[in-house]
Amino acid sequence: MKKVHTLCIIHKGNKILLGMKKRGFGVGRWNGFGGKPKVGEKIEETAKREISEEAKIKVASVEELGIINFEYDINPDVLEVHIFKVTDFTGLPEETEEMKPEWFDIDKIPFKNMWPDDQYWMPLFLKNKKFKGKFIFEGFDKIIDYKLEDL
Repeated sequence: MKKVHTLCIIHKGNKILLGMKKRGFGVGRWNGFGGKPKVGEKIEETAKREISEEAKIKVASVEELGIINFEYDINPDVLEVHIFKVTDFTGLPEETEEMKPEWFDIDKIPFKNMWPDDQYWMPLFLKNKKFKGKFIFEGFDKIIDYKLEDL
């Protein structure tokens, strides 16, 4: 079964905003902000809502740059993740029950404490390129195959 999710990353100048996941799927990793759409919710609305819930900032617009399908040998579901870039927002990022936001210089992104696939697609994201891909994992930490292409 395919499950749709969003992933939203704020990119301002030479910095990106990531959140340390404090609970649930991906706990203990730096990641963007996002989650599952509610019934009848457009994917862009999901991205905006999730970033508001997880970092307490308001986003007027999002730009979809990528779609990646993730498959895990220990989970039959395919995660279809829509990756959005945000360059303008209002408010100051705040810690929530789910995420602890922190700014990182783009040359100091903490890839060792992120999902293993991020190091592959993040350079395309930072260059504002559109992309699509597929990553197949053994467990949640080892990539056994992937395909990534810019569009």
